[in-house]
Amino acid sequence: MVDISLCVKRPSWLVDRKRMRMASNSQWLLLTAVLLYLTNQVNSQKKSTPHDLKCVTNNLKVWDCSWRALFGAGRAASYEVCIEKRSRTCYLLEKNTTIPPLLPGHYEITVHPLYEFGSSKSKFILNEKNISLIPETPEILNLSADFSTSTLHLKWNDKGSVFPHYSNVIWEIKVLHKKNMEIVKLVTYSTTLNGRDTIHHWNWTSDMPLECAIHYVGIRCYIDDPQFSGHKEWSDWSLLKNISLPPDSQTKVFPQDKVILAGSDITVCCVTQEKVLSAQIGSTHCPLIHLDGENVAIRIRNISASASSGTNVVFSVEDNIFGTVVFAGYPPDIPQKLNCETYDLKEIICTWNTGRPTSLEGPRSTSYTLFESFSGKYVRFNGDEVSANENYQLFFQILSNQEIHNFTLNAQNLLGQTESTLLVNITEKVHPRIPTSLKAKDINSTAVILSWHLPGNFTKVKLLCQIEINKTNSEHELRNVTMRGESSNYLTTVDKLNPYTIYTFRIRCSTDPFWKWSKWSNEKQCLTTEAIPSKGPDIWREWSSDGRNLIIYWKPLPINEAYGKILSYNVSYSSDEETKSLSEIPDTQHRAELQLDKNDYIISVVAKNSAGSSPPSKIASMEIPNDDLKIEQALGMGNRILLTWNYDPNMTCDYVIKWCNSSQSGPCLMDWKKVPPNSTETVIESDQFRPGVRYNFSVYGCRNQGYQLLRSVIGYVEELAPAVAPNFTVEDTSADSILVKWEEIPVEELRGFLRGYLFYFEKGERDTSKIMGLEPGRFDTKVKNITDISQKTLRIADLQGRTSYHLVLRAYTGGGMGPERSMFVVTKENSEGLIIAILIPVAVAVIIGVVTSILCYRKREWIKETFYPDIPNPENCKALQFQKSVCEGNSALKTLEMNPCTPNNVEVLETRSVALKIEDTEIISPVAERPEDRSDAEPENHVVVSYCPPVIEEELANPGAEGGGASQVIYIDVQSMYQPQAKPEGELDSDPVGGAGYKPQMHLPVTSTVDDLDADDDLDKTAGYRPQANVNTWNLVSPDSPRSTDSNSEIVSFGSPCSINSRQFLIPPKDEDSPKSSGGGWSFTNFFQNKPND
Repeated sequence: MVDISLCVKRPSWLVDRKRMRMASNSQWLLLTAVLLYLTNQVNSQKKSTPHDLKCVTNNLKVWDCSWRALFGAGRAASYEVCIEKRSRTCYLLEKNTTIPPLLPGHYEITVHPLYEFGSSKSKFILNEKNISLIPETPEILNLSADFSTSTLHLKWNDKGSVFPHYSNVIWEIKVLHKKNMEIVKLVTYSTTLNGRDTIHHWNWTSDMPLECAIHYVGIRCYIDDPQFSGHKEWSDWSLLKNISLPPDSQTKVFPQDKVILAGSDITVCCVTQEKVLSAQIGSTHCPLIHLDGENVAIRIRNISASASSGTNVVFSVEDNIFGTVVFAGYPPDIPQKLNCETYDLKEIICTWNTGRPTSLEGPRSTSYTLFESFSGKYVRFNGDEVSANENYQLFFQILSNQEIHNFTLNAQNLLGQTESTLLVNITEKVHPRIPTSLKAKDINSTAVILSWHLPGNFTKVKLLCQIEINKTNSEHELRNVTMRGESSNYLTTVDKLNPYTIYTFRIRCSTDPFWKWSKWSNEKQCLTTEAIPSKGPDIWREWSSDGRNLIIYWKPLPINEAYGKILSYNVSYSSDEETKSLSEIPDTQHRAELQLDKNDYIISVVAKNSAGSSPPSKIASMEIPNDDLKIEQALGMGNRILLTWNYDPNMTCDYVIKWCNSSQSGPCLMDWKKVPPNSTETVIESDQFRPGVRYNFSVYGCRNQGYQLLRSVIGYVEELAPAVAPNFTVEDTSADSILVKWEEIPVEELRGFLRGYLFYFEKGERDTSKIMGLEPGRFDTKVKNITDISQKTLRIADLQGRTSYHLVLRAYTGGGMGPERSMFVVTKENSEGLIIAILIPVAVAVIIGVVTSILCYRKREWIKETFYPDIPNPENCKALQFQKSVCEGNSALKTLEMNPCTPNNVEVLETRSVALKIEDTEIISPVAERPEDRSDAEPENHVVVSYCPPVIEEELANPGAEGGGASQVIYIDVQSMYQPQAKPEGELDSDPVGGAGYKPQMHLPVTSTVDDLDADDDLDKTAGYRPQANVNTWNLVSPDSPRSTDSNSEIVSFGSPCSINSRQFLIPPKDEDSPKSSGGGWSFTNFFQNKPND
């Protein structure tokens, strides 16, 4: 209401402005409406004009063009289409928007709609770049399946005849399965259009058996024509075709008895209407893969090679099980070591190695085919026809006049195939069979004829045969024989044989050129006939132990020298005068004994067999003497020993080495050996040699059938340690030595060359000694090594008397240490040592006593003065004699009363004059003043000696003293360092004291009495001298007391002639020439000092 009233009350000029604004808005609305109408008219005209012309081709021959229908026009619309290339052609199209097919080229197309208000013409420029190549939808001619291999076979026609020229085509094939159309395979396949219709095939093997689910296949193509410059597109997919399980199939599990490659993957499915509960391969459970309906499958990855019976796969349902068998194996290896040869040039045998086992047997095993390319023939071999232990081989018949063969061996099983080739000339690959019917026939004592049979036809080649000849207990001999090939029978002569020898023959053959030997034939033995022995027996001779008979020894001839069976021996001897023969000696006896004198005879021995007698063997009966002969030693090794000797040109026959066991009794003959005359060494080897046995070796040289001993050697093939210990005894004992004697060890017990003895000894009682351990390193065990083997005694010295010793003796050789033999011995008591042990201390004591007595006698004065000094008699002391006139009536005088005295200096004056003067020692009291000019008057050699006399204090009770005071007597130990100097004669009388008596040192003025000195109870009361008299009877106020004339003070005598505790000698020496010191105190050096007065 308010607004309305306000509007009513507006001024007029506001109303006019509003009216003008409303008129302007109306004009704008009018203009907008007109503009919309014009735009609509234009758009209507444009939509009614033909547009979006599209041209495609299917065969590159014609173009099919079309456009979109007019806006608002129905199917009954009509168009005028004019196509202008070189000429103009117009068509009237009713109810159609497709231009008739055009040939490839450059066009200008005009489309004019008829009977449409406001429509206009449309003009299009058309060339090949605006064309799209879209092939026609391909059609599948056939889709089949091989259920045994799960393979799909697809067949279709490419319709190449509709295309004008060659073009490349790419086909895309897709495989789907199950009802939900899952793509399992999408592949491309390339072909070429050749201008005519071609049927194409494509195969695909499914991982899953085809029976497990329905499989669908679709196809489309893409033409890649390099001459077409337009746009190329894929065709539409063809109609899908499918493969399903045959309705009459009773099998539930697929695949059945499948053979697959070990290590690969396989899918096994079960087609059933029942619900499958579980599935397993062998004993391993597998997860289920659900397919259409109740069908399931399992996926087995990297399957292992199966056993010969395969691997079971089982599906379990509620009340039943279904299953199949899977055979996992390998394809055959390339045949290895392919070899083709012939035994008889009639048939070729080819053998090979199959390589890795395939794990497939029976009908799935590998089959082999041998193909010969020149003849075109082949033979087959099936693996199931041979057991595992037999060789793989094929026989191929040789064609006449064909030597070279080209073989190809093919191996094949269900998983693959391989092959191996071989080119061979069969005449060079002949491996004959075993020769048979070997026979031997003797011709004479040194030759035989061998014959044998060899199956085969070898007329085209030469045979090379090898004959092995074996003699008894000897190495074999091989001989090669070349001969022409014959039908089957062959023979040859074998010569250079030994008479009366058993030979064993066998033979094998090959061809020339050589390829392989045949196997050896059976052996054939043959004994050649006898012949005259080739040489006489090996002889030797020895004189009997009594030297009367000569014994002849000979060795049986070996069979290769006897050339027959020896029947007997003929022994004869001859000299310059006569020749005698013994009766024939049978073959079993190989010695003869002759009674001969000491003349030289020639002994002859002849061996006989059925063919005749051998040449004689001769030897002289006597030896050539040799004075320069030494026995030597030698060592062997094992069962042999090496002997050497110097070359001697005089030895023309041979050398003979004879050896025997030296421990044997009787004639020492074991064996002998002959070596050529040009030899200087030989090795003697015998199975009869034993370690530790000594053998005697004798080397003889032959000269004109006479033998001379050149070397005599004793030796061992191996040394051993002695078997026993030497026997030893104690020959003599003393207090400090033992004499031991031992015996030699017998040779048979020594078992080696003696190198020495080891003698051990130590202290020890029987059953307590530890030397049985034989520890030479112990400090208490002493060892003596005796290397002089001729020594048989030993004296052990430096022993202790009356002591038990343990003795051990051992012998040693190069073979080691022998056993020990021990003994306990007690040495005798040493009486001389006991006497000496007693006498020596007594003598020493006597000597010491005598020397001590002499020294004491010479030093008696010194001893007396040191240990027992003279004590002065107090009665003779003048210091206690006082003058009565001086001391009377003076009660203040106090005898023997002194003040405490501290240590003072002792001043000693020396002069360098001849008559030295020693002044009195001055003791300076601490209360007295020392004159200052005293030091100036002192000579240069004034010596000040400082000493500290011990102070001994005593309190003397004096009943007569005033006030009951106590007097003190102080004893000072005065040490006199010097002896008094002698005075001239004029001064002797003026000295009141004089002589050698005691002279008071000084008078000490006492200024005051000593008060309150406490006596120490612990003080040594024996220090210093005590007055002899009773001190209580002394009268301090004595008239005889001396009084000092220098002062009026009280005078107390310092010291007493009898109160001396001197550590020095107070008696001056007798020598007055020099002022020597008396040597204060006792000294060890003074003990040996001689005084002039002694």
